[in-house]
Order: sequence, then structure tokens, then C-alpha cells
Amino acid sequence: MLVDHWIDVHAHFYPPETAERREERWNAMKAACWCSDAPPVWDADVTLASMDRTGIQMQMLSNVPKDLDALRASNDYAASLVRRHPSRFGMLAALPTDDPDAALAEIIRAADGLGADGFAVTCLYNDVYLSDPRLEPVWAELNRRRAVVFAHPDAYGPGVLGRPRVVIDVAFETARTLTDMLYAGTFRRHPDVTLVVAHCGGALPALSGRLFLLGDQPWIPNPNRVTSGEMREHLRRLFLDTAATMPSGLAAALTMTTPDRIVYGSDCGVPCTSDDTMNANIEALLSFGGLTPGQIDSIGRNALRLFPDAAARIQVAAAVTGQRNG
Repeated sequence: MLVDHWIDVHAHFYPPETAERREERWNAMKAACWCSDAPPVWDADVTLASMDRTGIQMQMLSNVPKDLDALRASNDYAASLVRRHPSRFGMLAALPTDDPDAALAEIIRAADGLGADGFAVTCLYNDVYLSDPRLEPVWAELNRRRAVVFAHPDAYGPGVLGRPRVVIDVAFETARTLTDMLYAGTFRRHPDVTLVVAHCGGALPALSGRLFLLGDQPWIPNPNRVTSGEMREHLRRLFLDTAATMPSGLAAALTMTTPDRIVYGSDCGVPCTSDDTMNANIEALLSFGGLTPGQIDSIGRNALRLFPDAAARIQVAAAVTGQRNG
């Protein structure tokens, strides 16, 4: 094992799908400049075996289809996985943030009916950014619930310069979206939402110094009068995951926030991640020179503070195992 009972906040899955749907998705990926020999398939048993080999106790599963019916079906499937494997999987329920009414309904359905541990959103979802003013009721409800929300860029949009956008452009989408949320006052109005941002915040930490220096200058439109100091405080409070970013992403992230707000993420379950790249990312984290071994190990468990219900399920399973072995 590489690690010891870590929590992975950034893990994807696909619900069971027909051969036709799988082929359709594969063709869309090829049109977006992905090179692959076969359509990706997700299998729970294969994933659990990989987690056991790596030392991952639990994955927080997320999948955000761009169609509402598919999104709701995906959330239902994720809930069924948690019921079957309560100490191994958690559920981040997808929200359709192009439709505020549908998103509000899904918050209620997923949290109160499916037992979601948190929520997953896409920075740019069907051409609607998370900073869109129409989403104010959605953020207000998430704030009322003190929800944990995982924000991920759109990895399946059109390719850029002949390469999949997941290589580089997702990092800039993340930075663009979070910056606009600052100027829109989203963080100011909804301080009780805990936002976990994929890929160590994308390009945002590396660009944050520029934002702090120039962001409140009078030549920049800033109707909410967000100050540089306020920007710094809001970004410091974000949680950032380590998926597919080591070591440079973490080095930049630590200039913007603190080690207790870094959480482990693998980005597994999607075609841009293999066992080799996932393990290389873990090894780079374990050997990162900017933190102590204890701080690095804490990164693997910091998410337990964010998801108390998931942590409780792990404790119950450990107690049952202890009784069996006693």
C-alpha cells in the first residue's frame, strides 16, 4: 500500500449504460480530441480493488451529466453504491446549475431523500458559470444547509488547439470561474458554503498574487467593491484537492491557503487517469519537500472533517470489524 486509510474527495464514476450510449460518449470524446482505443467503463469492484492496493479507505464519488434525467439517474446510482459500500464510498450529488429550479429540487431530493454527503457542481455547466446571478437561490439554499460543494471544471468540452481541454484549459476555466465568483460577491453572501476546488484550484493559486495586487484597482469593473484583502480571505478559506497536480500545483496552492485546507484527490474513474498516473501523483505528494510527513499524512484525512456522516460510517465499519476479530 502507498498510503494508510486516506479519503479521496475527487473520484468519478459512470452509471451502467447501454452499448449505444457508451459508443455515443466515446465518439463525443474523439470529436473533442481524445485519443483512445475503447470507450471508458467504470466498475465498482475494480475500483474497490484499486483502493485496497493503494490504501484508500473511501472515495467521495461525483459525476455531473449534462442532461437532467441522466443527472438524476446518476445520483440515484451513486446512492445505491453508498448503501452497498457505506464505509468505502461517499456521494457528492450532482446539481444541474443551468436550471436554478431543478438544482434546488435536486438539493432537496439528494440531501433529504438520498442521503448525499455533499454536492458536486461544474464550473461551466451547459454554458452557465457558477457565478451566474440566476444561481443566487441555489447558493442561498446551500449556505442555509452549510453544505460541502465540490467544484470541478468541464473536462468534456471541445478540444483546444487539437488537444483535449482536460490537459491545460480546465485549469483556466477554474481560475476564471472562481475569480468571477469573487467579483459577484458569491463568497461574501454565502460564507457557510464549504467549497472544495478540484486540481489544487487549477491556475488560480498561481495567478492569485496578480489578483491580490491588481484586483481592486479603479480601472477594473467592481460593482460590489470587493477589496484585495477580502479576495485574499475568501480564497484562503477554499479547500483544494491534490488531483493530477503534484508537485507544482501544491506548491502554488500553499501560497494561497494553508495545509489544513488541502485534501487528497485522485481524479480516478475517468479516462485521463490511470493507475500509473494516480500512483505517481501520490508518490509526488508523499515526497513533497514543503510539508512535514505528518502534514502530508493529514492531507489524506482532512476530508473527514468535511463529511461527518461519512466519517461515522467508517467508524461503524471499523467497530464491526473489531468485534469480529475480537
